[in-house]
Amino acid sequence: MSDAPKKGEPYDAGDEGKVKARKRKLGRNRREQLGDVRFLLTHEQGRRFLWRLMDHAGVYSTCFTGNSQTFFNEGKRDTGLFVLNEIMQADPDAYIAMIKENRTNDDAR
Repeated sequence: MSDAPKKGEPYDAGDEGKVKARKRKLGRNRREQLGDVRFLLTHEQGRRFLWRLMDHAGVYSTCFTGNSQTFFNEGKRDTGLFVLNEIMQADPDAYIAMIKENRTNDDAR
């Protein structure tokens, strides 16, 4: 389990040492998160899953329906955009590979 500070965990913002320690913990946590994404991206199965997740979320399509379904669709799309952003921060070249792999998969169908 991560030793990153929990949301709402009190700390003394006037104590420079505590502020620096918290920033180190947050930085370590973020590096760990991006490492997790990189791990998925190094495997073809991981890239396929992430692509499928973004496709299901509607990242590459419009959300508008003309009724309240639009709000639901936009919520799904926001999650997909989060995944895309994580990929782009972790390894933008892997995203290019995902595009190529899925273009090839679409051509094979």
